[in-house]
Amino acid sequence: MTEHNASSHLWPLVRGLLAGCLFVAPLSASASESALSAIIDEHWQWVLEQYPERRLEYGDRSGNNQWTDMSPEAFQRRYDDEGQFVQRLEQLEPATLTSDEQINRAMLLRQLRDNRTEFEDGLHLIALNMRSGPQHRHSMIDYLPMENKRDYEDWLARLDALPAQLGDYRALLQEGIARERTQAQIVMSRVPAQIQNLITNDAEESPFYRAFAEMPESFDDETRETLTASAAAIIDKEINPALQELLSFLEQDYLPAARAPGIGALPGGKQVYSRLARHFTTTDLTPDEIHEIGLQEVARIRSEMLAVIEEVKFEGDIAAFNTFLRTDPQFYYDTPEALLEGYQAVSKRLDPGLVKLFGKLPRAPYGVRPIPDEEAPDTTTAYYMRPAIDGSRPGWYYVNLHQPAVRPKFEMEVLSVHESVPGHHLQIALAQELTGLPEFRRNGGFTAFIEGWGLYSERLGYDMGLYTDPYSRYGQLVYDMWRAVRLVVDTGIHYFGWSRQRAIDYFLDNAAKSEADIINEIDRYIGWPGQALAYKIGQLKMLELRGKAETALGDNFDIRSFHDHMLGAGALPLDILEARMDAWLAAQLANQDVAMSP
Repeated sequence: MTEHNASSHLWPLVRGLLAGCLFVAPLSASASESALSAIIDEHWQWVLEQYPERRLEYGDRSGNNQWTDMSPEAFQRRYDDEGQFVQRLEQLEPATLTSDEQINRAMLLRQLRDNRTEFEDGLHLIALNMRSGPQHRHSMIDYLPMENKRDYEDWLARLDALPAQLGDYRALLQEGIARERTQAQIVMSRVPAQIQNLITNDAEESPFYRAFAEMPESFDDETRETLTASAAAIIDKEINPALQELLSFLEQDYLPAARAPGIGALPGGKQVYSRLARHFTTTDLTPDEIHEIGLQEVARIRSEMLAVIEEVKFEGDIAAFNTFLRTDPQFYYDTPEALLEGYQAVSKRLDPGLVKLFGKLPRAPYGVRPIPDEEAPDTTTAYYMRPAIDGSRPGWYYVNLHQPAVRPKFEMEVLSVHESVPGHHLQIALAQELTGLPEFRRNGGFTAFIEGWGLYSERLGYDMGLYTDPYSRYGQLVYDMWRAVRLVVDTGIHYFGWSRQRAIDYFLDNAAKSEADIINEIDRYIGWPGQALAYKIGQLKMLELRGKAETALGDNFDIRSFHDHMLGAGALPLDILEARMDAWLAAQLANQDVAMSP
């Protein structure tokens, strides 16, 4: 695989720090600890330099007038820089580090190596899909502080720089065509309409102008007029033409070159997918093994669903019951407003049940918001946005109000548990509030843990007094089945060559989610190979660890202590999580033995 020539324009600070780090002389324990700390700190500063959007989470507005550099040359520079960090970390002998420092080293190495493998596989050239890309940049305004003139000038600077970034995306996609690293045609077929919707005859109707519709009362008329005139001019003269150019490129050049649904259709695609499976699950499981796990889980959950169907005395098979749930009006709200109120009511019932399951709860609050109208038709049922590290922004649980007739009531409890508490908000906010951990662990982590915890949390709803009627219990099973089906269809599409329709049909046959949701889900998996594997694999490992502890400790098992320890080190790879929880269990058993000694 050909690569770009290495750039000589490395970030000056990192270049200077790395210049003399090619020696391999052994270090003492104290020197190794200092060296590791320096590498971790320097890497984090490099991250904030490379990804300016992240600075705001720390109360630093210096990046608010910039976008991450998405040019092909920037990806090459980041690959080279990360190689230097890898080299420095590899020179540190793990035996000279404490156990905590060994974990820090191992986790950062894994992240850096995975990033470099992604670049080597050319995955950065598959640069956008219907849920991610520059067509969604306008949504950033939802969490930017727009309090003073500088904030508006920063947003204007970003708008002014957006056409160049659109050109960078086009360059990545063009190289992707040349190197046979393209997105699936079915996914990309949704993107032109998203871009077309951003191009308006009246600049004030543009989503990019939304920030200027309401400004602080403290602004005088001259300031308002200057800002709005600048925004309108940038949108009319720069952004709209650049969007039109990207749109024409996608329709005329990219879509005809786009691939079949599975990434396995690309040269070396099956090997790429196998690496993605390892990356997202943090295991050595092969696609064949993951597919088989999925089939076993589908069979297990299906039997539990049949028990609920029998309980409600429904006459018909599981397919008929799922059709009943998808189509009967009693399971749906009539309006988006009523649906939002329903989600808000569910969320208010979650917090009281947490004290039975956790000794430590996060300080950061969260709220419920609708997914923006521009995004809702092409995205999933809900998603979560983490709070700002500096406390300036709460966590947000975003819910999809588009077409309420396909958003069933029976899934609202389980969905809210997953996205808010005790799922994503509780886990992520707790990690951000941990002390003594480097920033890459407090404000990051591994998908298998983060999404595995979200799915594991869904079962905790029973301990919280949820799922009291059989339809809500069926909703919990639908969501568990949804993640089991993911193992089957994701490997099916990307490794075994399944068609999109076969994947949709398999999903429809086994889960009661609406057909609209299922199609969006399948297209999401097509556009993001391997990510869907993380949920069920992470959940199964967490359930395994809990079962092991419950069996070993019997009546002495303390669920609050178990959860606090599981969440007490951030989002870990599953192998490191297992070692951590095994050590906790050994300590619990030792304390138990001491307590029983005469």
